[in-house]
Amino acid sequence: MKRQKLLSLVRQAVETYRMIEEGDRIAVGVSGGKDSLTLLLALKELSEFYPKHFSVCAVSVDLGFGNADDTNIRSFCSKLQTELSVISTRIAQIVMEEKQEKNPCALCAKMRKGALVQEALRMGCNKIAYAHHKDDFIETMLLSLIFQGQFYVFPPVTRFEDTGLTVLRPLMLVDEAQVKGFCSRYQIPVMKSPCPVDGKTKRAYAKELLAQIQREHPGAKKRMFHAIIKGGIPDWPKTDL
Repeated sequence: MKRQKLLSLVRQAVETYRMIEEGDRIAVGVSGGKDSLTLLLALKELSEFYPKHFSVCAVSVDLGFGNADDTNIRSFCSKLQTELSVISTRIAQIVMEEKQEKNPCALCAKMRKGALVQEALRMGCNKIAYAHHKDDFIETMLLSLIFQGQFYVFPPVTRFEDTGLTVLRPLMLVDEAQVKGFCSRYQIPVMKSPCPVDGKTKRAYAKELLAQIQREHPGAKKRMFHAIIKGGIPDWPKTDL
């Protein structure tokens, strides 16, 4: 995927769901993975010509696994001339050792989100951007159906009333394959996740299931995403997509 295509899809999502307003300061949660680095680049470049002026900064939450190296993140942010804050935490130790969670992802995500929110507020941000792409939306829908018995997916825009922050998901119209292609084309310095359960979670199962469905029924992924957009899910605005 070329730069112009990425920016076009991000801008379409931003305008369809009114994600950005004049004067916004947006913190991008950066893990060093392909999705978050792609989002950071897209929003940084969009900020240079978008008619509503906004600024972008990056926040990276160090989970404390001990084998993570944030050199690539720092170098990437420096190249983009983007402010970066790296937060050191004990999340890995708490989740894996002290709590000994059998299903650690939920607690880890909750603690990581808390650290990100607090740092975004400290940096004077009013919005946070998460790097959920189109496949993430569909996988979340499958997980909700299979394990919770409901048709639900997180909305494109979510406001936290307790903090006043708003969460955005500007990559929602971009396929994961397009993100991979973009990173390969432009040699984005992607880091491997240091998490020991990476690839062994329920989300990994949903990803494999989605790939199988798409192989056996070409076009199924597109139809499932259309069902999400038009499904009348609570908190989702109606659109012309």
